[in-house]
Amino acid sequence: MDKFNSPVLHMEDSPLLSIIQNNINFDKSKTQAIYIQAAQNFIGLFQRKIILEKTKLPGTRALAKTLQIHRNTAVAIYDELASQGWVDIKPNKGTFVSVRKTTSTNKKSKTDFSTKSTISETTGFHFQKSFHLASTVQSTEAKYSINDGKPDLRLHPVHQFTRWYSAAMKRKTLIKKWNRPQEASLSMFQTQLCNYLNATRGLNVSPKNLINTRSTEMSLYIVSQLLIQKDDVVLVGELSNYASNMIFQQVGAKLITIPVDEEGLDVEFIRKNFIKSSIRSVYVCAHRDYPTTTTLSYNRRKALLELAKEFGFAIIEDDFDYDFQFDGSPNLPMVNSDENGLIIYLGKLGQSLFPSFQTGFVIAPENLIQEAKNYLYLIDEQGDLIQQQMLSELINEGEIYILMQKNIVVYKERRDYLHQLLTHQFKNIATWKIPNGGLAVWLSFTQNIPLVKLAKEAEKNNLFLPKTILYQTKSNCAIRFGFGHLNKEELGKVVYILKNAYESINTHKIPV
Repeated sequence: MDKFNSPVLHMEDSPLLSIIQNNINFDKSKTQAIYIQAAQNFIGLFQRKIILEKTKLPGTRALAKTLQIHRNTAVAIYDELASQGWVDIKPNKGTFVSVRKTTSTNKKSKTDFSTKSTISETTGFHFQKSFHLASTVQSTEAKYSINDGKPDLRLHPVHQFTRWYSAAMKRKTLIKKWNRPQEASLSMFQTQLCNYLNATRGLNVSPKNLINTRSTEMSLYIVSQLLIQKDDVVLVGELSNYASNMIFQQVGAKLITIPVDEEGLDVEFIRKNFIKSSIRSVYVCAHRDYPTTTTLSYNRRKALLELAKEFGFAIIEDDFDYDFQFDGSPNLPMVNSDENGLIIYLGKLGQSLFPSFQTGFVIAPENLIQEAKNYLYLIDEQGDLIQQQMLSELINEGEIYILMQKNIVVYKERRDYLHQLLTHQFKNIATWKIPNGGLAVWLSFTQNIPLVKLAKEAEKNNLFLPKTILYQTKSNCAIRFGFGHLNKEELGKVVYILKNAYESINTHKIPV
């Protein structure tokens, strides 16, 4: 047969195959699939008009031979392009580049109202700005930073995570859940989460007493919307958590601070200074006070429960760092002893995972939970079903507990090493206690130094101290020193920089 009459030989020698051979590239060492890489290359050729609309592309056998790939991969390339609308696959005819309707950016539509190219910087109408929601975000180029006690994401098992995520995505039950979000049935995740909390925190609750949210802050926001009205009195610790304070103030609460001493929140102070029905809620971090890390004593916990019953207020018990207990056994939540439906218990699960795969939860009497669910469905109808599927399996297989135990060993070593560093550098400058858990130390300076100046001086030497960890009042000059995200080498550098910053702003040198 003559060479030029052979369709196979003609295709091999065609300019189109030459273009494909020279422009379609892929790297087998990349995690991205070969067919995806090749499809992206094809799209580039279409967009640059190197391969024109209506062009018939080579068959999958010819494409596979040209690119030296399996024919199934060639089929996958065309299927991917078809799914995005770049090609039309016509049975028994071939694969053709689609005619894509595009609008020229140089021609104005007849329906355009103006020629303004950018959106206005200000609104043409009035709206109420929120003073309480002022941003706490700060920018910095410093290499090191101290936070308020966040985990180290580098300890997250990335390879295992990929396997878990992939397995969760393959569950056919996910499609059903996505398509039928309004079914009022208890999910497997709620059951698994409830069982896990009962086993690890000594609780005795059913899924009807629980909702899960995307974060502790989201949980507190929903609870506040249901519980608090404008000018309701909410009692918090003397320093308290800035995020929870903003949430309470945003719903109109009147915040009043209560002294915190060595035994935690001063319950007797509440009894002496308030009367029945004058308090709507008391917010307390029963396990470790934020920011001081002081544990609420047994006697104070008991007294607070009795006072809540007598005065008729709700207790919001935030147990944000229950998972990180180093010495002894963690204190069981107060909600375990609540026989009168006075406590709303908040917490989070999965702190050893990436933040997007952590989950917040609320435990409370069933009638409040039902109202909370109604509110949650309004703002977050489905939640994160993939996250819930994955966490269900990690709980069931015991992976969550195993990972947490491994990380606790690391964090305890870092806590002890930080204590050694502080003893060496800050022995005569500050006081602190070794916390029995949690990822932060309350570092209190013996002299009242300007903490804002300390932060500025530290940043000159590559250490960022956000304003949210600085506590300066008439009676306090302290830092909530989060150490969990820093390894030993980093801790050494951070403490050294902090010490130098202190000395540079302190006119009275204190020997080490």
